[in-house]
Amino acid sequence: MSDQPFRIVEILYPGLTQLDFTGPHTVFSRLPNTEVIVASEPGGAIASDGGLIFAGTRRLGEIGGCDLICVPGGMSATDAANNAPLIAEIRRLAASARYLTSVCTGSLILGAAGLLVGKRAACHWAWRHLLPLFGAIPDPARVVRDGNIITGGGVTAGIDFALTVAAELAGADFAQSVQLSLEYAPAPPFNAGTPETAPAEILAQVQSRMAELLIKRQADAEAAAARMSSFVI
Repeated sequence: MSDQPFRIVEILYPGLTQLDFTGPHTVFSRLPNTEVIVASEPGGAIASDGGLIFAGTRRLGEIGGCDLICVPGGMSATDAANNAPLIAEIRRLAASARYLTSVCTGSLILGAAGLLVGKRAACHWAWRHLLPLFGAIPDPARVVRDGNIITGGGVTAGIDFALTVAAELAGADFAQSVQLSLEYAPAPPFNAGTPETAPAEILAQVQSRMAELLIKRQADAEAAAARMSSFVI
């Protein structure tokens, strides 16, 4: 990393999933010679989908540029994908950023900004099929890199994603030291973290709960993709 601080802008919006943001933030905040800015389109307080409120976010329009943007996912991700002022700010910052990154359904927001056309990208398994609407290529991997675009899968993959970014910026040894300091050694009590490993009845329960949201998200994603076509050649 250069003598100039590496600037990371984490972009929040109402209804984001807090762990999509706080997992990577925990890693990014430990990087040497790095400035981490928590921002949103309006600035001020932003409420997550679990009720946690993040106060004092910077207004995106006040940020002149950055080296890396990170967009978390959330239950309102497709609403954010249709937020024209937010998408405009993401496109502005992306024009000069070295890395474009996301966690979970944050990739749908990057897609809506026209940044994933022809690129492989990760997303939460339940919404990955929406990526082609934005010209992206869905990839089921937990962390996916395509050029300067690095995306993580659903929620907890944000920590894997952030450690991958840390290795890119500060080297594998440093990334491993952060992993150790966080005691990041996942050992879940159930092998139900993916559709492929979850018991069939558990998968059916989750899909049933998501069925109504799927209808809305499909419509929202299609609307965002239509808007995207106006500024993507």
